Amino acid sequence: MPESTTMTIRLPPELKARLDQLAGATRRSKSFLAAEAIREFIELNEWQVRELRQAVREADAGDFATPEEVGTVLSKWGVNGD
Repeated sequence: MPESTTMTIRLPPELKARLDQLAGATRRSKSFLAAEAIREFIELNEWQVRELRQAVREADAGDFATPEEVGTVLSKWGVNGD
C-alpha cells in the first residue's frame, strides 16, 4: 500500500451526508473519495497557476498576439472584433 498520512477536516453536515451516500453508492471509502477530490482539485489549480505564471512571463516580455492573429481567432468563432 502506498505511503499516506492522516489529515482531519471539518465538513458541513450536509456535505458529509452526501459523501456518505456517494461512498455507499460507489463502494469506495469516504477517505478514498476525499483524497481523490483533493488530488483533482490540486492538479487543476496547479495547472491554472502554471498557466497564469507563463502568461505573465509572456506579457512581461511583450509577447502579445498581433491584431491579425486576434482577427483570425475571432473570425474562427464567427465574432466581429470591431
